[in-house]
Amino acid sequence: MAWNTNLRWRLPLACLLLQVAMVVLFGVFVRYDTDADASWREEKKRRNVSSDLENEFYYRYPSFQDVHVMVFVGFGFLMTFLQRYGFGAVGFNFLLAAFGIQWALLMQGWFHHLDSQGRYILLGIENLINADFCVASVCVAFGAVLGKVSPIQLLIMTLFQVTLFTVNEYILLNILEVKDAGGSMTIHTFGAYFGLTVTWILYRRNLEQSKKRQSSVYRSDLFAMIGTLFLWMYWPSFNSAVSFHGDAQHRAAINTYCSLAASVLTSVALSSALHKKGKLDMVHIQNATLAGGVGVGTAAEMMLTPYGALIVGFFCGSISTLGFVFLTPFLESRLRIQDTCGIHNLHGIPGVLGGIVGAVTAAFASPDIYGQPGFPKEVRTSRIQGKFQVFGLLLSLAMALVGGIMVGLILRLPFWGQAADENCFEDEVYWEVPEENSAGDAPEDPTLKPPALLVSSGTPAFSPVLVS
Repeated sequence: MAWNTNLRWRLPLACLLLQVAMVVLFGVFVRYDTDADASWREEKKRRNVSSDLENEFYYRYPSFQDVHVMVFVGFGFLMTFLQRYGFGAVGFNFLLAAFGIQWALLMQGWFHHLDSQGRYILLGIENLINADFCVASVCVAFGAVLGKVSPIQLLIMTLFQVTLFTVNEYILLNILEVKDAGGSMTIHTFGAYFGLTVTWILYRRNLEQSKKRQSSVYRSDLFAMIGTLFLWMYWPSFNSAVSFHGDAQHRAAINTYCSLAASVLTSVALSSALHKKGKLDMVHIQNATLAGGVGVGTAAEMMLTPYGALIVGFFCGSISTLGFVFLTPFLESRLRIQDTCGIHNLHGIPGVLGGIVGAVTAAFASPDIYGQPGFPKEVRTSRIQGKFQVFGLLLSLAMALVGGIMVGLILRLPFWGQAADENCFEDEVYWEVPEENSAGDAPEDPTLKPPALLVSSGTPAFSPVLVS
């Protein structure tokens, strides 16, 4: 079936309508938080605070910077492994994240950050971090449909996923009151299974015609490794960004640090062991080495202990590598799930494992360890809190599956400008791509003449006639 991929009017109209809507909604509903408002001077006196360093900005902004880099640079470059889809990976990630953070600020604001009168959303630095968390979930889902959808479809998917993410997050954190500091359940599990469900609904029967472009080349894998390193370095900030100041935030960074380190060694070990000649697969190194950060997310601020974090990273790195080798081909051939980036192995399974680790850690918590129960409801025992953690994980899975089916059916409509099966994973469908010669370098100036070679006496080695 031939698809019309000319987006000359549809894409500009969609972007402008969405942005105008954001301007109007922000004008009506959004105001500065007291820490960002000009009334901060009076607020300092009311709180009996003497220094501007007590402003929330100075506590949270370093973590916000790290999370922001992860969303726009880390996730964007991680998906540049496709040999002919580098522009789409970075550019469309940029587009959906820029729209997503605006919509997330509104949605999360309506649920979490209204003023005392319930009229205005109060915007501060923590809102920005939470909006980035929300968009990170959308970036995860983007990995499943990478190269197979149009930018308009991505904007629609972002609109619905941010909405569903916010509802799911509110139920988990405010009603069930589960702990999920690094988002193993709310971000990774929800984002992964939402994206997998969408790509299952959007199954492309003749995608084999684009199979050659779905592979990587040396240079594209190198660019993707840049994304891996940015994500790996900043993941401790991601898991600790919104934790309470003090020991909880400190502990979250340490646990994530240890888990990530362990996942690297186990990923490398299994990648080599599973290859007939003992060679390393760059796909495993780009992805499975990050699984420890996903798996430790829920329990990041809990008393997991450093060796416990290492164990989590060990198992996450191993399971993720095995998933890329055995599970991804099975999902595509048997269940018709075409997972471009393998998000099931990096975010899905480690996210579920992280939710289980959080439930077990919470269930065995005691006042002897924490000094106090540390749970939101005083009537809850640690075992009850563990059960609520499991309920939160199951709810995230249910919301992702049901929401993914609904959004997938909307995206299947034929007028969103999606490419045909034989044109997937190709930048030229939506981007103006500069031509390259076979060497990949700029052509040599034909008027440039080579310099005459000199012998030791300083005279030319060849006559001017021969050189010309």
